[in-house]
Amino acid sequence: MTTHAPTADAALAATAVLPAVLPTAATVTVSDLVERPGRCLPGWTAALTALVAAAAGGWLLWRTGALPERLAGHTVLPEAPAPRDLTGLWGAVLLLGALTAFAAGGLTRGRPGKVWVLTRHGAYQGSVRETGLLWISPLLGRRRMDVSLRHWRSRAIETVDADGTPLHASVLIVWRVRDTARAAFAIDDHSRYLREQVECAVTRAVSRLPADDFRGSGPTLRDSERLGDQLTRLLAADMRPVGVEVFSAQPVRLEYAPEVAAAMRRAQVTALDARHRRAVLDDVLAAVAETVRGLTDRGLVQLDDYERKSLVRDLTVAFYTARGPAAEVPRK
Repeated sequence: MTTHAPTADAALAATAVLPAVLPTAATVTVSDLVERPGRCLPGWTAALTALVAAAAGGWLLWRTGALPERLAGHTVLPEAPAPRDLTGLWGAVLLLGALTAFAAGGLTRGRPGKVWVLTRHGAYQGSVRETGLLWISPLLGRRRMDVSLRHWRSRAIETVDADGTPLHASVLIVWRVRDTARAAFAIDDHSRYLREQVECAVTRAVSRLPADDFRGSGPTLRDSERLGDQLTRLLAADMRPVGVEVFSAQPVRLEYAPEVAAAMRRAQVTALDARHRRAVLDDVLAAVAETVRGLTDRGLVQLDDYERKSLVRDLTVAFYTARGPAAEVPRK
């Protein structure tokens, strides 16, 4: 007997057929997770079903003679007729008992701001946002999730500004869960993820600008409205894939780190002092120019360049000295 080895063409044909025969596992990504309504019934229908089933089960128990006719010497039930088929009666009792347990076991309450996330064997089966008395199949797993508007104030986050100066920043976040499917299954803990993303967003936003600009009037982190808008945009973009909606992220505290706070206060006082002196000098020069122009326009004096410079110098010293304590920056 001769055995023929499979040819190369046969092997290629078998390889091509295998993908069509073998089932392909479905890959679920975050983009596939979208909240959808879960199945539920009004609670009164389940309650009514449970009551009717319980009453019918009690009647069948009475027919089987399992219920006592007398209690504490008093007749509470009429005499039951002789049953013909106890097996059928007990089967009906068990069936009605199971129906009662199934109907009563699914009763639950929906609350405003709370959502029931339903699962079966780990697979998402929908979300129930209805309120009041509800019936949800007891064969489904249920997980309550808070979708109300919440706020959270962060601790002091250590970061640095555009100049590398250490800062401590705290922000107030207003947020809520918008897509319960993504919040429940796209991330392990959306609340912890939000806290970590707040630190990342604060670090990115604060590092774009200096905390103070002592040498000019450029944009700084003291513009809390601009900083809050940047934080809100960054956090909203980071939290959208996990079903969390960020309404606002506003800085509530921004200060220098303790190790540089004293030095930065001295730099701030020095800058304020220089700015104040520059403003005083501008006022003095304006007054001197007005005085010299008034004298020459009225023809009171005739000055050449040397005399004009001398007059301007003397008037500047006089006016600046007359300011006295006004030229000094008040210090605490």
